[in-house]
Amino acid sequence: MTTSYSRRTFLKTSAAAGAGLTLAFHLTGCGRKGEQAAAMGEPFAPNAFVRIGTDGSVTVIAKHLEMGQGSYTGLATILAEELDADWSKVRVEGAPADASKYNNLQWGPQQGTGGSSAMANSFDQLRQAGATARALLIAAAAQQWKVEAATLSTEPGAVVDPASGKRASYGSLVELAATLPVPAEVPLKDPARFRLIGGKVARVDAPAKVTGKAQFTQDVQLPGMLVAVVARPPRFGATVKSFDATKAKAVAGVKDVVQIPTGVAVLAETTWAATQGRAALTVEWDTSKAMTEGTPELLARYREAAGKPGAVAKETGDVTAGLRKGTVVEAEFTFPYLAHAAMEPMNCVVQLSADKCEIWNGEQMQTGDQMAVAAATGLKPEQVVLNMLYAGGSFGRRANPHSDYVLEAVSIAKAINGRAPVKMVWTREDDTRAGYFRPMYVHRIKGSVAGGQAVAWHHRIVGQSIMKGTGWEPFMVKDGIDQTSVEGVANTPYAIPAFRAESTIMDVPVPVLWWRSVGHTHTAFAMEAFIDELATAAKRDPVEFRRELLANAPRHLAVLNLAAEKAGWGSPLPAGRARGIAVHESFSSVVAEVAEVSLEGGKPKVHKVTCAVDCGIAINPDVIAMQMESGIAYGLSAALYGEITLKEGAVVQGNFDTYRCLRMADMPAVEVHIVPSTSAPTGVGEPGLPPVAPAVANALFQLTGKRIRTLPMA
Repeated sequence: MTTSYSRRTFLKTSAAAGAGLTLAFHLTGCGRKGEQAAAMGEPFAPNAFVRIGTDGSVTVIAKHLEMGQGSYTGLATILAEELDADWSKVRVEGAPADASKYNNLQWGPQQGTGGSSAMANSFDQLRQAGATARALLIAAAAQQWKVEAATLSTEPGAVVDPASGKRASYGSLVELAATLPVPAEVPLKDPARFRLIGGKVARVDAPAKVTGKAQFTQDVQLPGMLVAVVARPPRFGATVKSFDATKAKAVAGVKDVVQIPTGVAVLAETTWAATQGRAALTVEWDTSKAMTEGTPELLARYREAAGKPGAVAKETGDVTAGLRKGTVVEAEFTFPYLAHAAMEPMNCVVQLSADKCEIWNGEQMQTGDQMAVAAATGLKPEQVVLNMLYAGGSFGRRANPHSDYVLEAVSIAKAINGRAPVKMVWTREDDTRAGYFRPMYVHRIKGSVAGGQAVAWHHRIVGQSIMKGTGWEPFMVKDGIDQTSVEGVANTPYAIPAFRAESTIMDVPVPVLWWRSVGHTHTAFAMEAFIDELATAAKRDPVEFRRELLANAPRHLAVLNLAAEKAGWGSPLPAGRARGIAVHESFSSVVAEVAEVSLEGGKPKVHKVTCAVDCGIAINPDVIAMQMESGIAYGLSAALYGEITLKEGAVVQGNFDTYRCLRMADMPAVEVHIVPSTSAPTGVGEPGLPPVAPAVANALFQLTGKRIRTLPMA
């Protein structure tokens, strides 16, 4: 049995309003200090993740950024489940930057959001936090009623005594609960008794976003604040040689013009005045060390590299001998640079003083940014205060290991000696051209089939490393291989007797960064498109061919079969339509998708995508369905239209007129089927994206007989 969600379900719901387990407890309830705090009516805070007010309100402290993916709702659901909270009284607040309490347990001693890790690393931790608070409330009621705690139970928002019929709201118990010692261990619920996890709950961020009360960086207003925009070099590697601010300062509202490491900043009373001042600014750029290559030149270099052996990421069997057998198929796949194109471009508010730097933004990498800002300002990390606001998307962009846009905002505040708060704003063109990008890649694959079976596979991957030059390099770049470049290939579940994967890292001065689903953005396409090519060469049905290769991969096989079944694989379609399929694992989740496609005016038209996902226990099925739909939409944007091209070292695209994203009329119907599971939760923010592009390409082959090996398709 599966749980199914259509796009209509998503719309209805939206309309409704690593390391070991660590719990950082605030022992506010212990001793005289706790008693005094409780007497003053302060919220009951038994640990770092929850506060309960005397009015019964429950505030969940979220250590992960809410950027539209539903993390606030998921995190709150986990804690509220064990607390047995009244969902209507649950609120969420972003946590401060404090890795000692709020570290991402999959990343070690770092606080941050990414890699589809929010639910996976928080699940046990927040269950424990909620259960601890519940145990203290029960203990308070037991003391008040002079009964054994073991005889009491809870219902949403209250402790009840089944024997006497007594009932006490959580709010009425918090003052007494705050005086009790925090238990070292508490029992957790039997999953069979879950009331919120796996059920339907309204998203906690929906009301504030619908009413406009949600605070994003652009909403921040501080007394005396100046808005800054930056004139940056037109080509990668160029620097400021000189500038003339005379005309810029003549623009009404412009207050200052200063040089910073990334260019020249114009500060004004309003965003409009700042952008007008920048337009009037005269800058002479030093291009002596600037990049001069464009996309065609880079592609030629990549193709040359693909013709040579690379560092071996995986090798099983004798590939050379295998490629001498049966029918040999060869293909080259090319993938362009991609912009993140989040709805909210990069921005950041900074208030700098001699002993403090306070920042307001959609903060995704608290620990890294806190350390970088401290180093840049000469302050101690604890003197850097980060206020985590909502973010209008990120897709990896705000999680920059170089803290680029945050440091840029800080550098502007430093340049004016902190005399005013600074709101740095990137325009859409800035966001598109100033970097960072999903790297460009070339894949070259040779495979063979004999007797209807896959025999050998030789795979070369050429592209830039996103980990090189970052703090992650010692862990993620080994023996000349960036692990993110080969993920999805080196760990393929397909049982191919002879398999060899190689990687070549290219040195190019284009700033690159992880992009939603990271290496799987290109490896899934290459793997799933080429598997289809081998199936054709073997004269086999694509689903049957995959089933045989996935015989020892039960999760992959299950989602493959489920997606094929729900999509009606093999059943007749209207004339002019075809289906394609792909299955891929990323972030420990497995997703299969079937795309139903036609051609309209010679261009691909995706009518429907049927998605099956195994992501462990489904904390919020609605949110999971939303994220599958979101990943499909974002993946289709890249598959059909997404492309950043370079000309003489400069980005050609600027706004959505030249960097097109999926539009409402392009969005297919989406049907999501969630595989029931009691396993620990795995990622959902990214795994829905990788299979959609190859599924569409494979459908187009069925329709036209032509293979698509270069993205974007349209």
